[in-house]
Amino acid sequence: MSDEILKYLKYAVQAVYDKKGYNVIVLDVVGVCSMTDYVVIAEGTVDRHVKAIGDTIVEELAKHNFHPDRMEGEREGDWVVIDYVNFVVHLFVAELREKYALERLWQKGSIIDIPDMST
Repeated sequence: MSDEILKYLKYAVQAVYDKKGYNVIVLDVVGVCSMTDYVVIAEGTVDRHVKAIGDTIVEELAKHNFHPDRMEGEREGDWVVIDYVNFVVHLFVAELREKYALERLWQKGSIIDIPDMST
């Protein structure tokens, strides 16, 4: 993983923690997924919370001149996807995360530890 991508992943994950998102997991899917190298999966309590987490991620990374290629689901808010090409962020309400179980889709990927930097 390049240091630059790791830096942006840390900003994204920290934005989730700062907005009180939970159950955060970062997967290295290089060689497992052809669309991206890393996947961030996290939860919010309700749709408005999920939208707020997504907005915060986009705002925080924009401060560092890093912008998503695409963002989907912000209107509904129960599943928000932010595509930064090198990594994709999936934000869910708990019920949908359990239903779609993306961790199983990329179970051959390895978990990357990105701790909460505010503690």
